[in-house]
Amino acid sequence: RQPDEAAGEVMGEKNDELRRYVVTPLQTNCLAYVSDGECLVVDPGGSGDQLATVLDDVRVTCVAATHGHGDHVGGVAALMRATGAPFAIHAADVELARHAGEMSEVGRSYDDNAPDPDRTLAEGDVLTVGTATFTVMETPGHTPGGIVLVGGGSAEGVAFVGDTLFPGSHGRTDLKGGDEETIMASLARMAAEIAPDTTLVCGHGPATTMARELAVNPFLR
Repeated sequence: RQPDEAAGEVMGEKNDELRRYVVTPLQTNCLAYVSDGECLVVDPGGSGDQLATVLDDVRVTCVAATHGHGDHVGGVAALMRATGAPFAIHAADVELARHAGEMSEVGRSYDDNAPDPDRTLAEGDVLTVGTATFTVMETPGHTPGGIVLVGGGSAEGVAFVGDTLFPGSHGRTDLKGGDEETIMASLARMAAEIAPDTTLVCGHGPATTMARELAVNPFLR
């Protein structure tokens, strides 16, 4: 699947831009956060060469993954080759990402296996892009190494939540490495620590807000 671009959105007072590209048959949200000409790419699930082409107006400084499933990391290798950007993922999902290009337990494969990361992410680590920062919050459950990237600086008020949370729901836990009790603990932590007015950009489908999820999501009650 070629990357489908949604309209860019200006974020915050610094005129940062969030671009969303829908990739893979599962319609994964590949996110590009642009600040001061620099770009953090989150979850390039497929079409890495094409993503590099549509991002040729910015300097990709980091490619990060919220977790290691193939529909989120299958495009990492090609995007790294095209841009020279380093790759970052939680250590607990490195092995999972290494098999992105191979047939998964549900019978799908995505582009290429992800390479070993240049940086492994852990709780409290910070990714910086231009005037924006993204702090790692460990949120296992969908996978052992699932993370949320919580925006700060000029990215204040936005968080990339991967497949941990969806509007009114949460990520599946029936795949290898998933755990329902663990994801419930992660959701409880998100509810307690992420500000209600934060926009939550999910790994698939539409964005939501923490306030909305606190009001309607049965898994946060």
